[in-house]
Amino acid sequence: MAECDVKSSPDNTLSLEETLKAILPDGKLSGKLPPVDSWNPQNCGDIDMVIRADGSWWHEGGRMNRERMVKMFSRILRKDEDGKTYLVTPYEKVIVHVEDAPFIAVRVDRAGDGPPQQALAFLTNVGDVAIAGPENAIRVETDVETGEPAPYVRVRGRLEAKIARAAFYELVDMAVPHPDDANTLGVWSQGIFFPIGPAA
Repeated sequence: MAECDVKSSPDNTLSLEETLKAILPDGKLSGKLPPVDSWNPQNCGDIDMVIRADGSWWHEGGRMNRERMVKMFSRILRKDEDGKTYLVTPYEKVIVHVEDAPFIAVRVDRAGDGPPQQALAFLTNVGDVAIAGPENAIRVETDVETGEPAPYVRVRGRLEAKIARAAFYELVDMAVPHPDDANTLGVWSQGIFFPIGPAA
């Protein structure tokens, strides 16, 4: 993927509406996600787009209240090796400033007969479903000062969803001791154990 120097520019004429038409000409959200990993546009820019920690999207200081538009743009998000998140089309690539994670996992459902082969499916605020497992890890960061956990699940590529408090409490209720360390609690999904915190 080509690197680019991302800067705000008055010459950047990206139109949100026109971009939507380019990626979804029929206006439908159904079907496969666009192949953003194979797109490598040379045009780059910064249009002052922000995804705040609460999952809300903002453009040029105003909140994007059209849920359909937010869902459409979420389909062309990509986090690159440089750690930056972009909206990517075949023609242009613009940075999206992400305060925490681009998505919020608002719900978790458990399928199967229980651990270790059960599957945990997370629903995000934009309608994505991520099933924890080899491709989509669950991880928990802990604030050194407050001890507050910050849980995440991989959704696709390098993009993660922060697990909402209510969904995390459900994970805690599902937690079992690590098979080799009774002091560590975690959850199983698709045969993989994901630690979520200490037993005490």
